[in-house]
Amino acid sequence: MRETITISIPKSIKKKLDGMVKEEHLNRSDIVREALRQYFTRQEFRRLRQLMIPEAESRGFYTDEDVFRNVS
Repeated sequence: MRETITISIPKSIKKKLDGMVKEEHLNRSDIVREALRQYFTRQEFRRLRQLMIPEAESRGFYTDEDVFRNVS
C-alpha cells in the first residue's frame, strides 16, 4: 500500500530534481523513492559495518586497505 507524504525542500534542490525528471524521463516520486532506497541501504551498510568492527579488529583488519589486501 502506498502513502503520500509532503516535504519541503530548498528551491535549489527542487530545480535539480526537476532537471533530473526531464533527463531521466521519470517523475519526482520515482526519483525521491530511489534516493530514499539508496539512503536506507547506505545506512544499513554503515550499521552492519559498525557491528563488525570489533570482529575485524580482533582478526587484524583495521582499515579498508587491510581488507582489500586480504581478499586480493
